[in-house]
Amino acid sequence: MSHEDYPTDDPAVVTCGLPYANGDLHIGHLRTYVGGDVYARALEKLGQQTAFVCGSDMHGTPIVVNAEQEGVDPESFALEWHEQYEETFPKFAVDFDNYGHTHDETNTELTLEFVERMEAEGYVYEKEIKVAWDPEDDQPLPDRYVEGTCPYCGSKARGDECDEGCGRHLEPGEIEDPVSTISGNPAEYRERPHKFFRVSDLSEYLTEFLDRLEGTANARNQPRQWIEEGLEDWCITRDLDWGIDYAGEEDLVLYVWVDAPIEYVASTKQYSERVGSDVYDWEEAWKGDGEIVHVIGRDIIQHHTIFWPAMLHVVGYDEPRSVMASGFMTLNGEGFSTSRNRAVWAQEYLDEGFHEDLLRYYLATNGGFQQDVDFSWQKFADRVNGELVGDLGNFLYRSLLFAHRNWEGTPEADLSDEVRAEIEAAIDAFEAAVNDYSVRKLGDATLDLARFGNRYIQNNEPWKLVDEAPEAAAQVIRDCVQVAKAVAVLFEPLAPGKAESLWEQLGEDGSVHDAELDAVLEAPPAAFGTEPAELFEGVEDERVEELNEKLEPRVQEATGEDAASEGAAETESEEATAADSPDMEPIADERLSFEDFQDLDLRVGRIETVDPIEDSDDLVRLEIDIGAETRQVVAGIKQLHDLDELPGEKVVVVANLEKTELFGVESNGMLLAAGEQADLLTTHGDADPGEKVR
Repeated sequence: MSHEDYPTDDPAVVTCGLPYANGDLHIGHLRTYVGGDVYARALEKLGQQTAFVCGSDMHGTPIVVNAEQEGVDPESFALEWHEQYEETFPKFAVDFDNYGHTHDETNTELTLEFVERMEAEGYVYEKEIKVAWDPEDDQPLPDRYVEGTCPYCGSKARGDECDEGCGRHLEPGEIEDPVSTISGNPAEYRERPHKFFRVSDLSEYLTEFLDRLEGTANARNQPRQWIEEGLEDWCITRDLDWGIDYAGEEDLVLYVWVDAPIEYVASTKQYSERVGSDVYDWEEAWKGDGEIVHVIGRDIIQHHTIFWPAMLHVVGYDEPRSVMASGFMTLNGEGFSTSRNRAVWAQEYLDEGFHEDLLRYYLATNGGFQQDVDFSWQKFADRVNGELVGDLGNFLYRSLLFAHRNWEGTPEADLSDEVRAEIEAAIDAFEAAVNDYSVRKLGDATLDLARFGNRYIQNNEPWKLVDEAPEAAAQVIRDCVQVAKAVAVLFEPLAPGKAESLWEQLGEDGSVHDAELDAVLEAPPAAFGTEPAELFEGVEDERVEELNEKLEPRVQEATGEDAASEGAAETESEEATAADSPDMEPIADERLSFEDFQDLDLRVGRIETVDPIEDSDDLVRLEIDIGAETRQVVAGIKQLHDLDELPGEKVVVVANLEKTELFGVESNGMLLAAGEQADLLTTHGDADPGEKVR
């Protein structure tokens, strides 16, 4: 890889974390797939040779368990979901160049080659380990056939992951108080031989890799803690019948997280074989100097920044250039729950008749990529009505309709210097967003240009000039049509369907999907292709009420189930408190008077700038608009946030705190944040900077 700004001369591969072939997709799942598609399209706009690939994750214990419950074999069960995903992704314009699955021949062969090379390099060994065993049913209990207590944080955990607590990957034998998820029987541990990958020998390499890694800050910072705590070798086999057999071992298959990321390579290879290596060479991408970009969910950072690069390094493949890890999605402030039906399902969204580009825009631009995002139908409607209809759609429709009625297309005039400069600034912002790995800023580049267009046409009022000064009117509209064309090209990664409709209205040849950035300043056609029509339709309040009426019973039922589960847990352990969890501080016994609380001056602020403080590992200097003034605040968030994503974010500031000096920099206030990851407190609605928090 080059680590130069995109576009580079090396082929790029953009991948998304493989969807697990085990159930329906909801809009929370779509966040990473839409993000990956937006980023891949944006790279291609820059002229970067790019393959966007993915595939279904077909192996692992949950698939076996659910297949058994449905009375089918695991392969048939997983293939059915795989085929559904193949049909669903295109409906949201997620356009993979190749979509395979981990059980196909290409991935199986590559996986065995990887493991053989890892063995040859001396990085695989065998040792006896404790494996959970059901003594009554006399069978091993791999992965999610067992539940128990996390040895690190004490939370309830699955056999391979502390999914409800600290999120750590768990090795076989680590989980405490194991219980069979099949029979409910208490499990015991028995010695069994398994294969291990010497990840611990690669700590120095992985530390250096993280120093080079680009992408979101959480993907770089989160794995450093695991390395500092000391990496454990990784068990790469399981006692299971479903998966890729470990060569020479009859009763062992490879752990699902061995063959799953290798599908990235396999899918790229399949794409190359289909189009020809002269069009795209998979070996150049993976064994030469490829620009490899992984777009994933936050819950699988460890696998993509520790295990996967370690494997690639040992077998001599290229390491990832960047990892973009998204935050989680919530629904009306509560976590999505597939099992409890607390979700807006992908097909449900389409059945409501909404265009896919509306959701794409919402998912891609609602906060920084690594930040958590809350979905509600009201927030969705507000973004559609305010930004897509009010800002973008309003400018496009009024400009093009006026041009069509008065000139039947683009007036004859040269592009003005003012508008050329604005379009060039939008191009620069687009390129910067790609190199910052920010899908939100890609949307901002387009929306800011459309907002300029709205101001430009409103300030110049061509409808007043068309009779008295027709040449001046023509100049204004000529500029506006050029802005519209620029919007079509720049907005295509986020809203490919709507951008194509706009391209056709302009009468442009070919497809906007093939247009690169150099097309933005090319003169639009003299004659439009069709009479301009409004691209976006607003979402009425009555529609939001109707959607909420359908959703709320499901959410309430799921919340009731959660409450019942929590109540049962409290009954089982009435003396349990927050202090029992090492990750949760106990509630303070000493109470604060209301008068004392009123002495705190808490203000809504908006971050304007963020600058790292030289020689400090943790501190940054922020300029924060708190309404009456802009304050300088020092905060220890350098390693916990993507600093480029913070400008524009709303925060809560303690405004009447005594000034202090940190690393020689004055701090005039304090940010409020939650937890060790410094989750910045913000506002649910549209409170303005300076408003007091009460």
